[in-house]
Amino acid sequence: MSIERKDPKPLAAIGFSPSAVPLLEQLQQAFDGLLIRWPHAEERPEAWLSRCWPEVSGILAIGACGMVMRLVAPLLADKHTDPALLVLDPQGRWVVPLLGGHGAGGEALARELAALLDGTAVVTGQSASQGLLALDAFGTAWGWRQGEGDWSALMVAASRQGQAGSWPVRQDCGEVRWQQLQAAQTLSCAPSPPAGEGVAPGTLAISVRRGEDCRWHPPCLWLGMGCERHTSLSLLEGLVDATLALEGLAPQAVAGLASCTRKGDEEALLALAVRRGWPLRLYSAEQLAAVAVPHPSTVVEREMGTASVAEAGALLAAAQAEADLGKAPLAIPLDRLLVPKRIARAGPQERGAATLAIALAERQWAPQRGNLHLVGSGPGALSLLTGEVRRVLAQCSVWVGYGPYLDLLEPLRRPDQLRVDGRLTEELARCAEALALAREGLTVALISSGDSGIYGMAGLALELWWALPELDRPPFEVHPGVSALQMAAARVGAPLMHDFCTISLSDRLTPWPLIERRLSAAAQADFVVALYNPRSQDRHWQLERARQLLLAHRPPTTPVLLARQLSRPGESCATYTLATLPCEAVDMVTLVLVGNSQTREQAGRLLTPRGYPLEARSCESG
Repeated sequence: MSIERKDPKPLAAIGFSPSAVPLLEQLQQAFDGLLIRWPHAEERPEAWLSRCWPEVSGILAIGACGMVMRLVAPLLADKHTDPALLVLDPQGRWVVPLLGGHGAGGEALARELAALLDGTAVVTGQSASQGLLALDAFGTAWGWRQGEGDWSALMVAASRQGQAGSWPVRQDCGEVRWQQLQAAQTLSCAPSPPAGEGVAPGTLAISVRRGEDCRWHPPCLWLGMGCERHTSLSLLEGLVDATLALEGLAPQAVAGLASCTRKGDEEALLALAVRRGWPLRLYSAEQLAAVAVPHPSTVVEREMGTASVAEAGALLAAAQAEADLGKAPLAIPLDRLLVPKRIARAGPQERGAATLAIALAERQWAPQRGNLHLVGSGPGALSLLTGEVRRVLAQCSVWVGYGPYLDLLEPLRRPDQLRVDGRLTEELARCAEALALAREGLTVALISSGDSGIYGMAGLALELWWALPELDRPPFEVHPGVSALQMAAARVGAPLMHDFCTISLSDRLTPWPLIERRLSAAAQADFVVALYNPRSQDRHWQLERARQLLLAHRPPTTPVLLARQLSRPGESCATYTLATLPCEAVDMVTLVLVGNSQTREQAGRLLTPRGYPLEARSCESG
């Protein structure tokens, strides 16, 4: 499966000898749009690198570190504009981020590549080597944008301090759960001082406001805008820029624009949204009219059917960002309005007039920056994780899942990744929390054991995702894992060589009469049947009833496999028959696999024949 990247610039890869070709081919399959310089290319490496350098977000070079550094040395300009440069050996065992480890995302890409290739990321920066947050890079993973300030000086000062003492961080908005990270242990967090007051030199701030210090800006500002028909784009841009500057607000903290549905075809407003990368949220006149505002206008009400577009739109968008998943905002407090309505009229060479108001949302909002990954973690052993799942787990800022499943993956979690535990019967809350975090701009792994699409979280998460307006939907992707069904079959031979089905015996979500009909139908159709959720303390009779239904249509000698704790400590696999099945020995971590009328056992192995004519084939080959 290819990896989609949100950076508008592509990645590039270069090899210098034929030994690099297999790895280049693997990278070509993994990354969409990868630009490749093959070892046999006529263009010299120096010329190819010079041509690609300003056009790509990162370069993957397969060869010796020293040779690569000499080739790119003439191209180095500035750490804020140079692409990331990673060096790999031809076998993909080592991934070394040489340049752009923080600003260009080289360290994160190295970890992602190492997970994909089953290699090792050789990360030598002080923050990474000590398991600490990189102050100039970690905010990106939390959906924030970097502001101005002397970041180089901040990093030098932080490097000198190391783990001695604590580093001051002031936060007045945005997601705060990063403070729970093990990697944040050397950071001392406190609210920001009132607007207009300075902060101590060397302080890192997380705020919607501008400042001379280094700042991360969460997307919490909503700009409500109204305008006359055919208003000039320059007028809108001038109003936005001047207001943000006058109020000391950072453009990097803008979550989006809000206006009336009648402005959904206004060319200047649409162009402003595209040019600034700000989503445009539109509300009906009825929705806007229901919002109390400090400066209603009878003129606007006669024209638009609502007394306010800018103030009402900003307040409504901020409240909607704060609302629980799929629910309308309960209240729209006026104190969210940071900047009341401002009016701008056309200057020379301009047309129209516009209004602007700015509201602050307590919850950040940036679904276009986030990702929701539905991850199947397999039966339990880390060795059974797919390369794709390893890559996704390395990429995600937050892991959400049932505690015991997360425990199995804990050796892979880094100090800069947040773990959010859920309880067994709280699947809805778990999905909602993962989706809410992804809407905030975070890359989230929602983890199920086995395969997420087989009795896992993928279906419920997709239902919640469908319920959201399109603008609120983060990218959604499902990553398969090895299912218990597959693992059980592999342990005992080939019991799934013919048609089979899976049936869950849990009647918590499915009425028992329907489960009985499915069991009877599967038995009559002679399917091999895998029974999930077979027995628990509260559901102790269903497995015996299932056994009786299956016995009605297949012989008592039918083989039955009990596979328990597959690939985990205490694993056991035992074969019985339908007549001797010990139902009392089964629990929720057991998979029950019932053969069909043709399934047979021999030498400790199970086989359901596919039906190949072995005798005829033997005669032909003889």
